[in-house]
Amino acid sequence: MSEKLVTIKEVILKNNCPECYSNEGLRLTFKQKVIDTKFYRSMTSQISHEIACKICNTIIYPVKWTDDIERVFEYQKKAFVPKRASTYLKKTSWIAIILIIIIAIAIILLAMYPNL
Repeated sequence: MSEKLVTIKEVILKNNCPECYSNEGLRLTFKQKVIDTKFYRSMTSQISHEIACKICNTIIYPVKWTDDIERVFEYQKKAFVPKRASTYLKKTSWIAIILIIIIAIAIILLAMYPNL
């Protein structure tokens, strides 16, 4: 089983970076958690966000956010629409389900008609 965060939306911010003071490098990234197993792939409703500067290659944690960055973040957070939580069954799951149904039908038929 693997869990990973998939980027859903990336927004370029025009605010100054609190580290290098560049106004061209800030990126706000929204990510959604995906769980992948042999049997299914599930998009969860768990969302994470991160503000990073591409100029100085640093992550800007909320402690260092200015009021302007916080206002822009709140606006983008309200405008963000995550992907719907869903589960996709893989081929292995469908094969297992069909085999269980066939075995259940065989057991029922053998119980009903023991002379077969």
